[in-house]
Amino acid sequence: MKIINAGNRIMNTYFYPSSSGLIMIDTGYEHSLESVEKKLKQHNLSLKDVSYVFLTHAHDDHAGFLNEMLHQYDQFQVIISSQSKKTLKRGQNSFEGGCSTLFAWLFCQLMVLFGKGEHRFPMIEDQFDSRFIEVTDQNKDELERLLGASILYTPGHTCDSLSLKYNDVLFCGDAAMNGLPSFCRLIIWIENLVQYEQSWDIMIHTDAEWIYPAHGKPFLKEDLKKFKSMIKKVRLYKLK
Repeated sequence: MKIINAGNRIMNTYFYPSSSGLIMIDTGYEHSLESVEKKLKQHNLSLKDVSYVFLTHAHDDHAGFLNEMLHQYDQFQVIISSQSKKTLKRGQNSFEGGCSTLFAWLFCQLMVLFGKGEHRFPMIEDQFDSRFIEVTDQNKDELERLLGASILYTPGHTCDSLSLKYNDVLFCGDAAMNGLPSFCRLIIWIENLVQYEQSWDIMIHTDAEWIYPAHGKPFLKEDLKKFKSMIKKVRLYKLK
């Protein structure tokens, strides 16, 4: 089975096969669950086939329908950063950091005007705590075996950002982006610019060939080398 993208034009939700079962990379915005189910059905698959959800970070577009999915399906576990739980429990993105370009800042202001600026999502209920596995130095090797992929720590966009390397593909979450309002593969929101640049170095030095971002089409890793110098020119534009 090839990699499947059951997301939409805004947010990618990837699936790939492993010896443990179907692996899901992120969910999507709240109210997107039914759409993902329909697209999986076109490939003769179901969310019932999912063994693990790998959450690249705890943002509204990545964990939006996770609580709903936990209610409807009881067979899967969620693999997260050790720093994700507090945001998942709060049900709202952090506003630490800023927009990476003025154009990104204007885009974020438009989201505020259209009532999307709070970036809230259904908080994860306490009853599901046992279904979450936090990545640690002690369990990382075992989790990689179960996922059939390598876990990379790629903070910067958020403090809890993770990536996953599967064969020659790197699922980078929001460590990079490919589409408006982004330029040069930079994500539109960065919490920590120093960490963000370091994470690009980490991605560049993997043996992956393709980068599969959460937003936009896959692109060759060579693009990261091409545009890395642009990070030095980033000035973070605060929203508040």
